[in-house]
This record gives sequence, C-alpha cells and structure tokens, in this order.
Amino acid sequence: MAPTESDCLFCGIIAGRIPADVVGESEQTLAFRDLNPQAPTHVLIVPRQHYATAAQAGAADAGLLDEIARVAGEVATAEGIADTGYRLVFNTGPAAGQTVLHVHGHLLGGRGLEWPPG
Repeated sequence: MAPTESDCLFCGIIAGRIPADVVGESEQTLAFRDLNPQAPTHVLIVPRQHYATAAQAGAADAGLLDEIARVAGEVATAEGIADTGYRLVFNTGPAAGQTVLHVHGHLLGGRGLEWPPG
C-alpha cells in the first residue's frame, strides 16, 4: 500500500487534520462534500491510502476502484439521487482537470448532466 503523503490535502482530511463534511465511509474510503460543488450533490470519494491517480490505485490495489463505486452508490442512495441518475468521474492528470494528486471519484447529481461533459 502507498504511504500517506504529508502535504496532500485529502490525506489531511482523512487524518482529521483538515475539516470536511463527511457523508459516507468504508474501511478503505472516505466520502465528503466538495468545497466547490458543480452540482447540487457533489461528493468526493477517496481511498484512505494515497495513490496519485486512478491508474496507480487500480494497479496497486485490486478492488479499490470497485469499492469507490460501491460507496458512491450508497451515498447516491442516501442523497436521494440514485433513482434519477448520477455521474461518477475520475479526472486523471492535469489535462483532465485533476488538481489534487490523490485519486478521487466525483459523485455528481441532483440536476441534469449534459453530454459530452467537457
């Protein structure tokens, strides 16, 4: 498993050093509201272990991305958006808009989401 990064924003949230509005969790993940929401429901689901990208997490820990998707489904149900639909997005790298180098899934819903997204 990858170590926690001392200067990582999400590692600070996971460690409890930085406050967050936590809405769900599992043994491997933590889910909290995005501070700059792009939809009425915008929750980030992050692994407790530090991996910079989804590709790194998938290569290092089989099943971790599945766990993020499972927790996203639970949060979507709790938020009342599971039946109407939601989007789960992983931005990987700066060209895709990843600004925090700790893999995280964006759970977005509560309004119509256009396609293509970008």
